[in-house]
Amino acid sequence: MVTSVRKPRDLFTASQIARFCQVDLKTIHNWADRGQIPHFRTPGRHLRFRRPHVLDFLRKYGYPIPEELEAEHPRVGLLINGMSPSGEVAAALEGSFEVIEYESPVTALLQIGEQPPDAIVLAADLERLTGAEIIEALKEDENTRHVRAILLAENDVDRTAALEAGASAHVRASDLAGLRDTLEALMGVRH
Repeated sequence: MVTSVRKPRDLFTASQIARFCQVDLKTIHNWADRGQIPHFRTPGRHLRFRRPHVLDFLRKYGYPIPEELEAEHPRVGLLINGMSPSGEVAAALEGSFEVIEYESPVTALLQIGEQPPDAIVLAADLERLTGAEIIEALKEDENTRHVRAILLAENDVDRTAALEAGASAHVRASDLAGLRDTLEALMGVRH
C-alpha cells in the first residue's frame, strides 16, 4: 500500500540544475528549449526537472552527481505477483530504495498515476496483462512517462517486447543482485 506523498526532492528548479552544472541560468533554459533535458512547466511557466531526468542528463554529459541527488532513497514499485516471492525482491532492494509493493496491475496503475515512483519492477506476465502492456500504458501518460521500468523475465521475447514498449532495462528474474545493481545505476545510488 502506498502511504508516502511525493517530496520536493523529486523535482528540481532551473537554478538548481544550473548550480549542479556550474553554468548560467540562461544555459539551462536554452538546453530545455532545445530538448536536451526533459522538463515540464508549472502553471506559472517555471521550469521543473524530475530527478531521474536530471541524473540521466548529468551522466550523459559527464557532470558529477551532487550529493543531494544521491542522498535520498528512490521509490521503487514492485509488481511481480506470481514470480519469486516479492519479499525476496524487496529484501534485495532494502537499504538503497523505498520499496512499494502493488497488489495487482490495476491497483498499480491507479496508485502510480497518483504517486509515481522513480522506478517500477515488473514481471513479464501479470494476470491478464503483460509487463510490456503496463510499461506501454505508463509511457503514454505525461505524469508517468518518467518512471523507469525494469522487466524481470527469463526469455528474449518478453525482453524485446518490454524494451520496445519503453522499458529502461531487463533483468533475469533469478538475478536479484543484478536487479539491485541495475536500479542503483539507473537511479544514481552509490554503493
